[in-house]
Amino acid sequence: MDQPSSLLRSIPGIDQLLKQEQAQSLIEAYSPALVTQALREALDELREGIISGTVSAVSQDEMLMNTAARLAQAQTMGHRPVINATGILLHTNLGRALMAKKAGEAAKQAAINYTNLEFDCQTGKRGDRLVPIVKALKALTGAEDALVVNNNAAAVLLALSALAKGRQVIVSRGELVEIGGSFRVPDVMTQSGCQLVEVGTTNKTKLADYEQAICENTAALMKVHTSNYQIIGFTQSADMADIARLACERSLISIYDLGSGAMLPLAPYGLKMEPLVKDALAQGADVVCFSGDKLLGGPQAGIILGKAEYIAIMKKHPLMRALRADKMSLAALEATLLLYQDEELARRELPLYRMLEENLDALKARAEALHALLDASIQKNARIVPSDAQVGGGSAPGEMLPSLALSITPETIGLNDLYMRLIQAETPVIARVHQDSLLLDMRTLREEDIKPLADALNQALTREAKA
Repeated sequence: MDQPSSLLRSIPGIDQLLKQEQAQSLIEAYSPALVTQALREALDELREGIISGTVSAVSQDEMLMNTAARLAQAQTMGHRPVINATGILLHTNLGRALMAKKAGEAAKQAAINYTNLEFDCQTGKRGDRLVPIVKALKALTGAEDALVVNNNAAAVLLALSALAKGRQVIVSRGELVEIGGSFRVPDVMTQSGCQLVEVGTTNKTKLADYEQAICENTAALMKVHTSNYQIIGFTQSADMADIARLACERSLISIYDLGSGAMLPLAPYGLKMEPLVKDALAQGADVVCFSGDKLLGGPQAGIILGKAEYIAIMKKHPLMRALRADKMSLAALEATLLLYQDEELARRELPLYRMLEENLDALKARAEALHALLDASIQKNARIVPSDAQVGGGSAPGEMLPSLALSITPETIGLNDLYMRLIQAETPVIARVHQDSLLLDMRTLREEDIKPLADALNQALTREAKA
């Protein structure tokens, strides 16, 4: 009898393994069904190893240890908090804007309780889930009406599907942007059923270009704010006010995809480039779309503002049901909008604006606190250095925020090994590699991040020394 066959025959059965003391302990901690499934997976892996020649012995203890490890890993949440040390405030891959605590609490309460989502407590009749949101948005922006869907791409899709399906929409060639995940605005427009008409060139589009392209089948003129890239040099673009005026003269709809959608000026932080939502409406745009989880600092949402007649058409469109926002997002969005009733309150409570406002002295104090918690062997290779942070999330492209970072140059392991150890830590740490050092930018770190970050660094860099 060859060795693989002998080993395969020696593998104990599930029932025998379940009787073992270690298995019984696992059943008490988890459940019979979960332990049985994990055992089956461990045995399947063992059989594959024997057949491939990578396993030369069968150990009952190892099988049970493998099972325990599988169960523990299965209990680790796929989505979990991470420490953002990249210096990118609205990091697309890390969930964009941090919400205010009041918004997070509102989402939590909506999640764990029944709510009056679509119930009018004044009349006892069916209600509209968007009533409080619409009220807040109208008060803050001066819009005639408002609508909320689950993200800004959905907002654009709904607007074009409802208002321009089967007809032409004119847009500047230089504004046909690609957003995250390789999704492109032209593809969203095509999916809506409208016919995209590109005008101008990549770097220059004049109002006359829009005017010359208008025909009897034109439904709308559209402007897309290039919030995730910047064209500099020999450039020209038509203002939204001029586009809106032309659309009005020709009985067309003007649509402005703002993307980031700022409610507060960014000039106090040395930033520009981002038009305010209320200014877009004041310029005459019939429909304005923007994201909830970028410069607004709220949950993921697509917010549509504009003329009541166009919002009414969108509300009745079949896509509205498919794209509507859930109760947790709406609760968080309402709590976020309420903060904007007091501009100073919004700047204090919204994490994005707190991070924007922090001065270099505060960042230096944070870096020093982190340095003090590091093992002595790490401290000698760590120093505070100037850094450039950025807003991110497709906002304020090309503009940097002065910041400070703790720079670590590892001696005992490679830089890539350190990076991987940190992202695999109990609380993953996402940092930035620059030349021969790892940079931990202080502008995106919170006070509560410092201790777990120091623990992760100490563990990652002293592992061999303790072994």
